[in-house]
Amino acid sequence: MTYTITLEEMEFKAYHGCYDLEKVVGNRFLVNITLDAELDEAAQADDVTKTINYLRVYAITAECMKRKSDILENVTLRIIDALYAEFPQLRRVCATVSKLAPPLGGKIRKVSVTLCR
Repeated sequence: MTYTITLEEMEFKAYHGCYDLEKVVGNRFLVNITLDAELDEAAQADDVTKTINYLRVYAITAECMKRKSDILENVTLRIIDALYAEFPQLRRVCATVSKLAPPLGGKIRKVSVTLCR
């Protein structure tokens, strides 16, 4: 059986962007992650050590967000790679990284990149 775990709207201050100013002043980012995993053993045993630890998912995401990238695609891929490396139970991961109020010359709420693998 496949279980889905979702962490929604994790907010970070980070320094991603292709413009020099973005790498200095930073911006606010939201990250959403959906994890599909085989967790029957964890569910039946009621054992946190056999499941996907939410705190660890958040910590991995936060660590990935600290490394500067020019494009959101790179950050998104880095998060997914790190999660797969940590949790062998994963079968599918979708991550969306959104930059809030991006400097595009007009009013825009956010721009996002989603990657599923």
